[in-house]
Amino acid sequence: MGRDSFSTYHPAVNFLYFAAVLGFSMFFMHPVLQGIALFSAAVYSVTLSGGKAVKFNVIYMLPALFILAAVNPLFNHAGMTILFYLKNGNPVTLESIVYGIAAAAMLVTVMIWFSCYNKVMTSDKFIHLFGKIVPALSLIFSMVLRFVPRFRHQIQAVSLAQRSIGRDVTQGNVVHRARHGLRILSIMATWAMENAIETADSMKARGYGLPGRTSFAIYRFDRRDRTVLVLMIVLIAIVLAGAGMGENTMRYFPSMRMKEQTLFSGVVYAAYSLLCMLPVIIQLVEELRWKYIVSRT
Repeated sequence: MGRDSFSTYHPAVNFLYFAAVLGFSMFFMHPVLQGIALFSAAVYSVTLSGGKAVKFNVIYMLPALFILAAVNPLFNHAGMTILFYLKNGNPVTLESIVYGIAAAAMLVTVMIWFSCYNKVMTSDKFIHLFGKIVPALSLIFSMVLRFVPRFRHQIQAVSLAQRSIGRDVTQGNVVHRARHGLRILSIMATWAMENAIETADSMKARGYGLPGRTSFAIYRFDRRDRTVLVLMIVLIAIVLAGAGMGENTMRYFPSMRMKEQTLFSGVVYAAYSLLCMLPVIIQLVEELRWKYIVSRT
C-alpha cells in the first residue's frame, strides 16, 4: 500500500479524529450509526494495511462478530418478542438477538479503529502532543502502545532461536513442550523488564520531562491542517447536536423502538459518514490529484 495521506497531517488532527470516532463508536448504539462506523473502520483499515487488514477482518473480526452476537441471547432473556425456548426453559427473544448484534458490532468496530490508531498515531506523535503537559504519562502510554508489536516480534525471534536447539513449544512431548513454553515466557518477561528499564534510563539521560527542555519536532500546523480541523469540528458538532436530540438512541428493551426519521436525521447520518470516511476521502483526493499532475507532465 502507498503512504496514507491522513497520517501526514498534524498529530492534533489525527488524535482528534480518532478520539471522535472511538468515542462515538463506544456510545452510539443506533444501528445506522453503527453500520456507518463499522464499514468506515473496515475500509480505512484496508486502506492502511491492504491484504493484512482483509485477513485480520475476515479471520478474526468477522467470527468474533458472529460469536459475540450468538452468545448474548443465551444469557440475556429480556424482550417481549419470544422466538423459541431453550432446553432449560429460558426464552430467546428477538430483542436480545438484535442487541447482541449491536453490542458485538460496537466491540468489533472499536477494535478495528484501535488497529488503525496504532498505525497512524505513532509514539513520537503522542509524545509531541502530550510530552510537555504530562511527560511521565505520555511516555508510559507510548511505551504501552509500542509494547504489543515489539513483544510479538521479539517472541518470534526467541522462538526461532529456541527451535534451532530443539527447545520450541512444537518440539518434544507434552511435558517438554510445557517446559519450553515456560522458558520462552521467562525469557520474554526478562526482556520486557530490561527494555522498560533501559528506555526509562535513556529518556532520563536525555533530560526528558525537565523544565525548560526543548525538543525537535518535524510537525508543523499548516493551512491544510487548519482546513481539515475546522471541517472535523463542524462535523463533530453536527453529530453531537444530533445526539443531543436523540438521533443516536435506539431502545432495545422491552421492545425495540427507533426515533422517527426526519430530514435532520439524514443530515446527522451524512455528517457522521463524512467524519468516519474522512481519511479515505483524503487519500482518494490525493491520489486523483497526483494522477492529474502526472498526466499534465
